[in-house]
Amino acid sequence: METTDNYRFGVVDYIVFLGMIVLSTGTGIYFGCYKKSKKTIEEVEPSLPDSVDKPRKQDFGSAKMSEYLLGSRQLKVFPVAMSLIASYVSGVTILGTTSEIYNYGTQYWFIAIAILLQGVAVAYIYIPVFTVLQVGSSYEYLEMRFHSVIRSIASFMFILDEILFLPFIVYVPAIALNQVSGINLHVISSVIVIVCVFYTFVGGIKAVVHTDAWQTLVMFLSVLAVAILGTFYANGIDKLFDDAAKGERLIFTNINPSPYVRHTVWSVLIGGFSYWTSFNAVNQTMVQRYMSLPSLKQARASMAIFTIGVAAFVSVCCYVGLLIFEKYQDCDPLTAGLITHDDQLLPLYVVQSVGHLSGMAGLFIAGIFGAALSSLSVVLNSTSLVILEDIVRGCFKIQPSERASTILVKGSILVLGVIALSLVLVLEHLSGVLSICTSMTAIAAGTTFGLFTLGMLVPWANNVGTAVGGIVGALLAGWISFGTQFTIAAGQLNSQKLNVSVEQCTTNVTLPEHNWVNEEDVFPLYRLSYHWINPIGVATVIVVGSIVSLLTKPTDVKTLDADLISPVLHRFLPKECFVSRQQQQTNLLNRT
Repeated sequence: METTDNYRFGVVDYIVFLGMIVLSTGTGIYFGCYKKSKKTIEEVEPSLPDSVDKPRKQDFGSAKMSEYLLGSRQLKVFPVAMSLIASYVSGVTILGTTSEIYNYGTQYWFIAIAILLQGVAVAYIYIPVFTVLQVGSSYEYLEMRFHSVIRSIASFMFILDEILFLPFIVYVPAIALNQVSGINLHVISSVIVIVCVFYTFVGGIKAVVHTDAWQTLVMFLSVLAVAILGTFYANGIDKLFDDAAKGERLIFTNINPSPYVRHTVWSVLIGGFSYWTSFNAVNQTMVQRYMSLPSLKQARASMAIFTIGVAAFVSVCCYVGLLIFEKYQDCDPLTAGLITHDDQLLPLYVVQSVGHLSGMAGLFIAGIFGAALSSLSVVLNSTSLVILEDIVRGCFKIQPSERASTILVKGSILVLGVIALSLVLVLEHLSGVLSICTSMTAIAAGTTFGLFTLGMLVPWANNVGTAVGGIVGALLAGWISFGTQFTIAAGQLNSQKLNVSVEQCTTNVTLPEHNWVNEEDVFPLYRLSYHWINPIGVATVIVVGSIVSLLTKPTDVKTLDADLISPVLHRFLPKECFVSRQQQQTNLLNRT
């Protein structure tokens, strides 16, 4: 088997790759320095068909900050939809999905169905609430519905979550580029962060959204090109699926009810739906983009494009996973020592399958690099908004001037860039930090989603119940997640990876012996498939929060503003909840 050294970056690869960097930087300069919005903040379009316009507060205290962080709520559907895709799809998604199929089979492919289902739920249950309230930060809702303390806690959780996620966004594509180009890992990481910080700093959300749009296209085209060319070199789709079936990778009907099996129909659909909804419904990186559009109709349109686009993109990644198995079915690269980690499977496949074609390696790495830039810019932009709106203005009740707000937001972007680079150095030397940080981000996402769901779908939920539910949910999810990680590290769980072969390796390679352990002695919750951790956390927040609220003077539903409750429940609310809306209609008629 050939080594990756046979296909290092050539001149064409560098031209393709550097072109992507120049376009990213140029977009930031264009939208930050030349294309200023000529529109001022106006009343947005009616957010719901049966609602009336609400007087709009000045976002973030000034028109300039509203332009920088929300595009004055006048952005277009398609660029925002592409940015939504970029918010979720990163190099981790591309490399991780392909290796998941290679190692565990195609049952994970059902995640595409879960993605489509969550798109419907987000569009009709959650987005309407944010749109009619015209929030700038999603966490404003928690103060409107409950208390400022709950808003502050959720905001701090979000910031910690995003800071922990930063190094992964940078490190994964840096490894991929290092593998095919030989460029120093720290040089690559520095370029990623400097380019991204620059155009985010200069252009704000407009630069982020428009850069994300074409970066997403490059990302999709690069993976699609690998899929098409890989199919050609694999001698067709029929042989591909025949080899996958022989290698026991073709799995679509695993209905095993056991929660301990990594991928089943139930775990992928239920766990995938819960996880994707947790992220896309209430996370600030997503809500900020919904709110940058002028109406609910446009927000739903962007969500529809996002849902279909991501489902298609993940499906292509799953297909590429089968291509990788077809190529390495007789000589596992990890066992043969060609790679040191599963996430290097796709870069290895690219350079060995299509690396001889000028520009292909460059296009692939440009796609991975673009995914990193887009995800990083989204995190920088959203986190700086939360620091201003939820921490400074919300938690500490400080109302900074326009100049002070600008310094704070742009300074936050610079500091976050430095933190990202610093944590990459930590991540490089502490391999175990990956699973720990991933667990912490999953805990934060599930807990926060549970809080919002309590507010929007449980009318009697009160402050005490919500706080207790959030704490219990976070502790339970954390207990399961960290307990599982420590159990795996101790070697007390069996690997569920499917069998690999080394029969056709050119060097003398033998499969390592795996000592089978008796998992019956392991605490049951520590043996759960990772798909179940998020839904358990979310369900705990909702169930405990609902019960405690009922036991501690539940909220009088008649005192609630209907706009704080999801429209799917409006038909069940008493008429008193709509008094404020009727008064607004009367005032509007009187003015006209």
